[in-house]
Amino acid sequence: MIEKNFFLADEAEMLALARRLANVVSESATTPEQALTFYLFGELGAGKTTFSRGFIQVLGHQGNVKSPTYTLVESYELDPWQIHHFDLYRLADPEELEFMGIRDYLDTNTIILAEWPQRGAGVLPEPDMTIVIEYADTSRSLTFGALTTRGRELLDKL
Repeated sequence: MIEKNFFLADEAEMLALARRLANVVSESATTPEQALTFYLFGELGAGKTTFSRGFIQVLGHQGNVKSPTYTLVESYELDPWQIHHFDLYRLADPEELEFMGIRDYLDTNTIILAEWPQRGAGVLPEPDMTIVIEYADTSRSLTFGALTTRGRELLDKL
């Protein structure tokens, strides 16, 4: 795994980094058929949804990006991508994803942003990249880990 670390002083810097990643995804997408999966790790309130909001809005979503804590997933149709933002914090068993029809969310032109992915282990697709968000006093430290060739290509450009 290849890693890159970032120190972010505030929410504005978090959103800016999320936007940079979204722009890299958008610019380097040779075809939308390349599905991507990002796992977001961090404690409650660390900034996983904030990061997701910045990412989703750059790819074309107008309006609010709400946390899928209670719905488990919020989907966004953004040409050419379908983005599915999962928050699995309340998931009791990974098999619940099968009952909700997770296979319907996995397509070739899909980007998965999964918060609390460890709760969907064995059912979620393997990640191209992990993003670990940690508290650093009032700031945040982010560690990006590339796990696939596609993830490494994106990380190199970030």
